[in-house]
Amino acid sequence: MHIYSKFFGEYSHTVGQVLLTRDVVEDDHIRENVCNTFETLIENQIIPIVNENDTVSIDEIENIVRFGDNDNLSAIVAKLIKADLLIILSDIDGFYDSDPRKNSNSKLIKEIKSITPQLEACCGGAGSNLGTGGMITKLSAAKVATESGVNMVLANGEEPKIILNILNGEEIGTLFTINNGQM
Repeated sequence: MHIYSKFFGEYSHTVGQVLLTRDVVEDDHIRENVCNTFETLIENQIIPIVNENDTVSIDEIENIVRFGDNDNLSAIVAKLIKADLLIILSDIDGFYDSDPRKNSNSKLIKEIKSITPQLEACCGGAGSNLGTGGMITKLSAAKVATESGVNMVLANGEEPKIILNILNGEEIGTLFTINNGQM
């Protein structure tokens, strides 16, 4: 958190740490408290830095209270706060029809309106055992986000001004859209 505070502080922004476990957002009363916390932070112009609370989460193998990866955690938070847009940054330019590291003919898909089994197959399938991270978790996060009314952009985080460019409406990466296709 010190690093986040330092870097955001250089731009006169304050950050606050929010640690979550899956059971917190699945219980109605506690979920409401979490939503109120986010609302209060944002109203006070404090940027929430969200992570899973690993110190109290049950081991991922049991998959009872862990989110399992930050992609899905970010989608769940976007859903909770009714975000306008979720941006997930990766080491790849967006979602491709095949792995661009293995296939030089792979093509970037600019917009995805529906998560299909064919798309899941592009990244190893819904049931693959890829562990945390990877393209399958990004696709899963996109599904959570779009099904809850939040558009999502997947883009390359190595570009210095990528977030600003996305917020300025530039077509960057892959846009996962909710049913009406509006961003």
